[in-house]
Amino acid sequence: MTAEQQQAEALTNTNRDEAVIAVDHVSMTFSGHDAAQSVHALDDISLDIRKGEFVCLLGPSGCGKSTLLSIIGGLAQPTAGSVAISGATIDRPRPRDVAFVFQESTLLPWYTVLENFRLALKFQGLADARWRERAMHALSVVGMEQFANHYPRQLSGGMKQRINLARGLCVETEVLLLDEPFASLDEQTRMVLGEDLSILLARTGKTIVFVTHSLAEAVFLADRIIVMTARPGRIKASISVPQPHPRSPDFMLTSEFGAIRNDLYALLRDEIRATVARMREARDARG
Repeated sequence: MTAEQQQAEALTNTNRDEAVIAVDHVSMTFSGHDAAQSVHALDDISLDIRKGEFVCLLGPSGCGKSTLLSIIGGLAQPTAGSVAISGATIDRPRPRDVAFVFQESTLLPWYTVLENFRLALKFQGLADARWRERAMHALSVVGMEQFANHYPRQLSGGMKQRINLARGLCVETEVLLLDEPFASLDEQTRMVLGEDLSILLARTGKTIVFVTHSLAEAVFLADRIIVMTARPGRIKASISVPQPHPRSPDFMLTSEFGAIRNDLYALLRDEIRATVARMREARDARG
């Protein structure tokens, strides 16, 4: 382990007894037909996340952020290392413990919004007597209860992502994993949904891991930002944002917000350049 990795590990590891999510020396390699085609995505990641903490994973494209999120959620198994949630090793998806919200809407188009919620809650074994009440409450939290009987095709992108977020909250898991859920939305809608998410965090106390490419989004939402290197992804730094939730949009106008954002850019600049250089090399090799 390099000196940089040792420093990053010291920054990212809390008291393990307090951790809801414990990532322990996780590495990931995707095998190809030969060694030249194998992709070393993650290298020796260790990270502890406390109960109720909002952690953003930030790094250049292809650094393994989404891969790490999938491993935490049990959708993929690491080549080395392990992940535990509340002390239980994660070796498969655990829908009763972990909920996902993805970049694209995962609402089934042939079901209404309410029927999509019922399907999600069915996987949790929730009795029919309770599912409708819980679904309507979650929709009301994000201001979408009036669209409960609409089909996804009748909703805008922002509306569908609000509903996806509500569904993630509705299943009442301890952990919520979000993989760039606002990436396809316009900037104004992203800002509004970011405010909504900050309010929801303050209300629910969920433990959240959020993947993003946006520096401003990371600073506005996160309690802690994990900065990752270019592939293979390693933890370069851990940056705390000492601002309570819910956060006002005015926070984005403060010198503190600007200073943290500038620190993140300084940390990422060389990693982004390394990623771009690697992409150019791959293009030139193809001719």
